[in-house]
Amino acid sequence: MKTETNGALADQVAAKIIDIARTRSLPAGEHLREEALASELGLSRSPVRRGLALLAQHGIVVKEPNRGIFLAVDAHGIDIAKLPFGADPQEDLYLRVADDCLSGEIPEEFYEAELLRRFDVPRGQLLKVLSRLANEGMISRKPGQGWRINPFLHDREAHVQSYRFRMAIEPAALLEPNFRIDKAGFAKARKIQTEMLEGDIFKLPRSMLFKNGSEFHEMLVRCSGNRFFIEALERQNQLRRFMEYKAATDRPRLIRQCQEHLEMLDLIESGSRDHAAAFMRKHLDVVSKIKAQAEEKEEQEAAARQVLPEAHF
Repeated sequence: MKTETNGALADQVAAKIIDIARTRSLPAGEHLREEALASELGLSRSPVRRGLALLAQHGIVVKEPNRGIFLAVDAHGIDIAKLPFGADPQEDLYLRVADDCLSGEIPEEFYEAELLRRFDVPRGQLLKVLSRLANEGMISRKPGQGWRINPFLHDREAHVQSYRFRMAIEPAALLEPNFRIDKAGFAKARKIQTEMLEGDIFKLPRSMLFKNGSEFHEMLVRCSGNRFFIEALERQNQLRRFMEYKAATDRPRLIRQCQEHLEMLDLIESGSRDHAAAFMRKHLDVVSKIKAQAEEKEEQEAAARQVLPEAHF
């Protein structure tokens, strides 16, 4: 049993190491340090070592004597779906719970016992998922017992208002007098957006699609040097994360967004920050309208599904 448990943990750790490498667009030859990975994953070095050993078996990393472990291939070229350890049970449960919260399948206030019956998983695994959702702002503990879903998730008008707020602060951030281009940040953003257009849009999980988009906008706002803009946008992204998970399934729509992100970088680097600010405002306005229409359509379809059974009587 211990060997089986260790094997399952190694599978999960290997998948998470790949996720870290892809998130940071690490190139072949990048040094992967056990201690740093253990710290980031909140694990001891032993399971990280087993995860790296598993990756070595599949040719994803290579161990060089007296030097350490290095990435053997570019991270963006790793297709985790083709690897035997690509499925993470906890990630699957996380997405199932998040989807059911968003769809209304889970009531606005609920208890752990209800979810244990619904998903038929160990309590420890469920608690880890609930803690993660709470840290990300999707749910919160009620005084005493039980949990409450953030009302923002089911408030379409609040979602639209969040975009109106971003339309106010993000263009303004580009015009701040202390705005300075982060060359490394721009290069990384350009690489990620290009890789998205080259196929990552159709390969990455929903959480990564949102992460790539939100980090692009946060990077630009950080260049403003205005801490209030930065904190406000980070808070907005935390609140809308789960609403965006649903929208991100419309992957072809993201092609135009990535193209506009690259155009924005070009405008800023060419010194046209006024033009970039106007472009940013239009970019956010268009996206907000698309998402409002999609959410309205979804609400109409959900209402129709509820009425449909009555039509047979």
